[in-house]
Amino acid sequence: MRENGPVTSATRQPETPASAAPPRLIATDLDGTLLRDDKSVSPRTVAALAAAEEAGIEVFFVTGRPARWMDVVSEHVHGHGLAICGNGAAVVDLHGGPGAHRFVKVRELARDNALDAVGLLRDAAPGTVYAVEQTYGFYQEPHYPKLHMETPDTLAPAERLLAPDAPGADEPVLKILAYHPTIDPDAFLTLARIAIGDRANVTRSSPSALLEISGPDVSKASTLALCCAERGISHEEVVAFGDMPNDVEMLTWAGRSYAMGNAHPDVIAAASGRTVANNDDGVAVVIEEMLARLP
Repeated sequence: MRENGPVTSATRQPETPASAAPPRLIATDLDGTLLRDDKSVSPRTVAALAAAEEAGIEVFFVTGRPARWMDVVSEHVHGHGLAICGNGAAVVDLHGGPGAHRFVKVRELARDNALDAVGLLRDAAPGTVYAVEQTYGFYQEPHYPKLHMETPDTLAPAERLLAPDAPGADEPVLKILAYHPTIDPDAFLTLARIAIGDRANVTRSSPSALLEISGPDVSKASTLALCCAERGISHEEVVAFGDMPNDVEMLTWAGRSYAMGNAHPDVIAAASGRTVANNDDGVAVVIEEMLARLP
């Protein structure tokens, strides 16, 4: 989940050593990475993804987007049909198409942890407003801005939205969205990580001060690692692509990783390689070169 715009650095991450293992899985972010700024998948990228699958390399889309926003790539999931959504909070089977996605794995944010995170961040950053992303529902506070081009199911304070008898209380919470109208985005991320501590995992994928708060051990990297373990794929056999702070753990974990030409400085520091920008088909460029080197 990402809006287009300039980005700044929060913390420097160690670089990932390049892997010599033959690739068995490609893990790619969507917004700002695989997708062009107009949210399209270019014909060149479509061809590169298909060629990778034909060569026996699985392709996983690993995104902050919720499942209902995956229609842009549903027709490109090929054999396995799976995508990692919500920054690792869900593994979704996209074969059913828009509106018929099946949740294969859910790594929820416990409501007690979510309430703690909301309270701690309210104290640390007065003026923060929240939205709640669940498996099928989206709920927000009245003053949360219209960032997502959709109508929320319910408007209420976050504490009410997370109550045991709240609308959608029978659905898992995937993540909390926290927005602040004036704080610098990276300063907000640092402040939130300090305030919330180990109660939740905090990251961001937007150039605005919009944070994404998930379960304590939930990230793109940790869920991708689970999916790879189920397939007998080691991290050395994974090639990953990304552009924003929510990609850093995944890029650090993967045997080979590429920061996009338009990437946040933290992503450049974390990745073992760099490609051209999303609008120049940077993912396709690497896949084409990688396939050309295969025996």
